[in-house]
Amino acid sequence: MSEAALTQFNAAPDAASAIARWVASLRTERQVSPHTLEAYLRDVSQFTCFLKHHLGAPANLRDLATLKAMDFRAFMASRRNDGIESRSLARQLSAIRTLYRWLELNGLARNPALAGLRSPKLPRALPKPLAAPAAASVAANPVLAEPWVAARDTAVLTLLYACGLRISEALNLNRSEAPVPPNDDVLRITGKGGKVRLVPVLPAAVKAIASYLELAPPLDPHGPLFIGQRGGRLNARNIQLLMQHLRSSLGLPDTATPHALRHSFATHLLGGGADLRAIQELLGHSSLSTTQVYTGVDREHLLAQYDKAHPRA
Repeated sequence: MSEAALTQFNAAPDAASAIARWVASLRTERQVSPHTLEAYLRDVSQFTCFLKHHLGAPANLRDLATLKAMDFRAFMASRRNDGIESRSLARQLSAIRTLYRWLELNGLARNPALAGLRSPKLPRALPKPLAAPAAASVAANPVLAEPWVAARDTAVLTLLYACGLRISEALNLNRSEAPVPPNDDVLRITGKGGKVRLVPVLPAAVKAIASYLELAPPLDPHGPLFIGQRGGRLNARNIQLLMQHLRSSLGLPDTATPHALRHSFATHLLGGGADLRAIQELLGHSSLSTTQVYTGVDREHLLAQYDKAHPRA
C-alpha cells in the first residue's frame, strides 16, 4: 500500500503499516468481499481519526495497546452523537475487535480493555421474503429487451430463487460451471470466505439457463456465464435495476430486492417442512443461528393465519 494510502488511517507510521498489513490479510487470506473490505476500512479509519483528536496526535501501536475502556467508550459516544444507529455502531466495534485480534495474533499489540466492552443491543430484524406466487412471478416476467438479454435476466432471477444464491454467487459463475446435461442436477458454489457448497438445481433453473445459452452470443468456455451487453461479466447493479423495474410493474413491495429472493427460498423451504440444518447447508451459513432467523419469519406467517382464521382470535 502506498504512503499516500496509509494517510487515510490517521495513525502513526507503525500503526498505519500494521493496519495496511491487516487489510491485505483480509483480502488475501480471508478473501472478504470488496464491500466488506470497504466497510472495514471505513470503520477503522473513523476510529483512528477519532484517536488522533482524542489523544492529540496520531496513534501508534503502543497507544493502541494502552487504550482504556473509557477511550473506546468515548469513541462510541462520539459516533452516537454523530447520529449513528446501534447496528452501524455494533459493526464498527466488530471491525475494531477484528483488527485487534489480528494485531495480537501477530505480536504487535494486545489490549485487554476491549474484551470488557459490550456491543450495542440490536433489534432482531427479520428477513422480508416474497410470497411464493410473487417470487415465481419475478422470473416469469422479464423486462422487454433483446431476447438473449431477457433470457439471461430470467435465468439469473430463477437461480436466486430456485437455488437460494446470493447475487454475487450467481454472477460469479463461469460458463464451465453452468448446470447442463449430464451434470445439471447440482451447482458447486463458492460463497463467502471461499467456502464451497453443493446446491441442487431445479429443472426450472436448468431450463432457464439452457434457454439463455441457446440465445446468448458465443461465450468464452473459461469466461463468465452471465455477460453484459458489452461482453464482460454481468454487474450486480443490472439485476438490482431490473428488480426495481419489476417492483413497479408487478406491484411488489419495496423489500423485493434480489436478496429477497434468497430469503424467499429459505422461508418457503422451511414452510414446506425442510430441516433447518439442510437449509443452513444450502444457504452456506457458517452458523445455525444465522439460519434460525427464518423460523421467526415462518412463525409470523403462522400467527397471521391464526389471527385471520380462528373464530376467537
